[in-house]
Amino acid sequence: MAKPAVLPSDTHRTEPVRAARWQDYFQLMKPRVMSLVVFTGLTGLVAARTHIHPLLGAVAVLCIAVGAGASGALNMWYDADIDAKMRRTRGRPVPAGLVEGSEAAALGVVLSLLSVMLLGMAINWLAAGLLAFTIVFYAVVYTMWLKRWTAQNIVIGGLAGALPPAIGWAAATGSAPLNAWLMVLIIFLWTPPHFWALSLYISTDYAKAGVPMLPVVKGAKATRQQILIYSLIFIPVCLAPAFTGLGGPLYLAVSGLGGLVFLTLAWRVFRSDAGDAADPRTADRALYEVEAAPAPAAEPAVEGKRPPPVGGAKDARNLFAFSILYLFALFAALLAEAMIGVKALELIP
Repeated sequence: MAKPAVLPSDTHRTEPVRAARWQDYFQLMKPRVMSLVVFTGLTGLVAARTHIHPLLGAVAVLCIAVGAGASGALNMWYDADIDAKMRRTRGRPVPAGLVEGSEAAALGVVLSLLSVMLLGMAINWLAAGLLAFTIVFYAVVYTMWLKRWTAQNIVIGGLAGALPPAIGWAAATGSAPLNAWLMVLIIFLWTPPHFWALSLYISTDYAKAGVPMLPVVKGAKATRQQILIYSLIFIPVCLAPAFTGLGGPLYLAVSGLGGLVFLTLAWRVFRSDAGDAADPRTADRALYEVEAAPAPAAEPAVEGKRPPPVGGAKDARNLFAFSILYLFALFAALLAEAMIGVKALELIP
């Protein structure tokens, strides 16, 4: 759990320091991550198909969002030294010198306490306990330990990002049954192929920062193999809600057809040479990332043009992009069916 004592200095800044704006503090909360957390948490709350007062439901979703933001702020505080070394993260508020690390840490602690206490007092303490566990797991177990220690960081750490549906379900019913944890499992198994596809074409960024992502530690070939293995486990689990009374016919169609596309893309990554050579392009802005820093003066960007992908980087990028769409479609189908009252399938008595 050791971490360098020195946070990024002025030498890590990519642009002149300016006065912090409210947008910089908002970026500390990783709004892209927050959007996914809110969406899956809301889906869990609605998919429980139990009446909850709209105001209490809104409070529950707000607490989940604030808890996610708290985790993001704590992560940005602790990871400032790593973020300063990576092209796609060096523009974040702390390494860019726009917000002091102590301010990010204070914001994270205050928001953590506020979200957990409000959820417990307004809704129930099971949901609050799950939210507290999520924050601690992401900010301490993943950020301070796993991320810097093991190539399985994103596998184990993915639990934090997977829990919001269970929190939402617990907020609605005061319990967390099998179907709530099935949604958690879907996100948990989705995380490794999603992030490893990303890491295949920005592995040099991770290597430079000393983050032991799988392509850095085990190599690109092993990463492509693991992506395929996890995908083969992930897709059958995605189909499971249609057999447990959680999903209906729309969900079954989305999970089945989308799953075939997902497996096809994973197979292409497996057969490609993605990650064997560095991709010269900066990673596209993605669901989990804040805006990347501007390119340095030595690497001017040509408007309207991007360097071509190297090797199988395009295959990895395609899987990464589709994985976001697929997860969104799965939960959108569950949310839509629950909201309009479509009867869920229950093929297994």
